[in-house]
Amino acid sequence: MKDTLRIGSAFIGVIVGAGFASGQEVLQYFTSFGLMGILGAITATVLFSYLGMVLVWLGSRTKTTSHKEAIHRISGRYLGTVIDYVIIFTLFGVGVVMIAGAGSNLNQQFGLPYFVGTTVMTILVILTGLLKVNRVVSIIGSITPFLIFFVVLISIYSLITMQGPLATLDQEAQSIPTTLPNWFISSINYVSFNIAVGASMSIVMGAGEKKPKTAAIGGLAGGLVLGILIILSHLAIFSKIEEVGSLDMPMLGIVSNLSPILGIIMALVIFGMIYNTATGMFFSFTARFAQTETNKFRTVFIVTMVIGYLASYVGFTDLVSYFYPLIGYLGIVLMVALVVAPYMIKREGTRK
Repeated sequence: MKDTLRIGSAFIGVIVGAGFASGQEVLQYFTSFGLMGILGAITATVLFSYLGMVLVWLGSRTKTTSHKEAIHRISGRYLGTVIDYVIIFTLFGVGVVMIAGAGSNLNQQFGLPYFVGTTVMTILVILTGLLKVNRVVSIIGSITPFLIFFVVLISIYSLITMQGPLATLDQEAQSIPTTLPNWFISSINYVSFNIAVGASMSIVMGAGEKKPKTAAIGGLAGGLVLGILIILSHLAIFSKIEEVGSLDMPMLGIVSNLSPILGIIMALVIFGMIYNTATGMFFSFTARFAQTETNKFRTVFIVTMVIGYLASYVGFTDLVSYFYPLIGYLGIVLMVALVVAPYMIKREGTRK
């Protein structure tokens, strides 16, 4: 049970970064479609539960130290190469978005210059990335319970204090700009994007679990809880759409309106979740090119972080609006491969 909870928390921690914890992802992918966003969130919950289970199980089953071997095993040499490059592109890109999110987070809540958040985050991730894999997984999973607590608290508060007719809120929500065409494609795109984001680190941490069944249950639990958090976040933002719809970080805005002190705590929790995902992204990216815990790994990791830091100055909201959907469309190939992965692996075993 302990290992299951550890894996589940780490899976959520890898997926949940600046975009989700701040509410910006949920705002664009679900709340911008109004009440229909609920159907999108439910669809995402089902997909996350299954794909989370498969990802971590795949890592445990293949015992690989990077995602490349596992991906090639379930999708073949040529398609596997395409998926591999999509994941590599995603890992670096999302890592950059996380650094940008750290700048926006401290700027919105504390009024600090943008570069303060980006610089602090970069330094923290560099220091963490030099640790052993198991230690990194433990750190990533440790902050997740705090986010779950705040999302539940915010949702209850928002629903209890909701004002105005649903039709008005629905109309206001649908006025939020989004690059996605409808709630169904948006939910598929969102899951696809996040699976591309979390695939590499999930496979790596799954490889550290000896029992594939334990890994699978942990991934399933993590995906299910993640889906529930999406539903709750959507309801919270929808309920307060008139107040926070224009903010970079709507969830942080709701908490700050509830209590300035809680707003400070929430800002720190969001910063922690950004740190989680940034660490997972840059660690997995580097692990693709260099063996972990070696001098080569440390050198590549530090150089990658410096480049990511410079790229983060494009801006947080713009990166979420355009980069995330692009990765979502590219990641659909990976999502399909994961759906059939268990059957591919079992058929392989039968042949042997």
